[in-house]
Amino acid sequence: MRNTISNSLKFTNIGGSIILSATRPSPNMVKICIADDGIGIHPDRIAELFNPQQHYSTYGTQNEKGTGLGLMLCKEYAEQNGGSITIESTEGKGTKVCVFLPAAIS
Repeated sequence: MRNTISNSLKFTNIGGSIILSATRPSPNMVKICIADDGIGIHPDRIAELFNPQQHYSTYGTQNEKGTGLGLMLCKEYAEQNGGSITIESTEGKGTKVCVFLPAAIS
């Protein structure tokens, strides 16, 4: 989660908004989303974010540099724990990243 929040901060202009939400879409699943009104991601680039052969990296709104590995690692961690990750984005309007994980059994 830290990486997805960090990305929202990195790609959202000062004064922009970032919204964190958590829901339980089913009794055995938790959905955690980070949505921002940042610079967004070009549709062609979204698939590349999870391709280990690509190292897609973009400078942030304050010229921050990343490795291009963060979201790929988030996907790996989610899948190793029985979950998944989705990305919805519109260039110039923002991005929403949702992580789905199995709910703890009480």
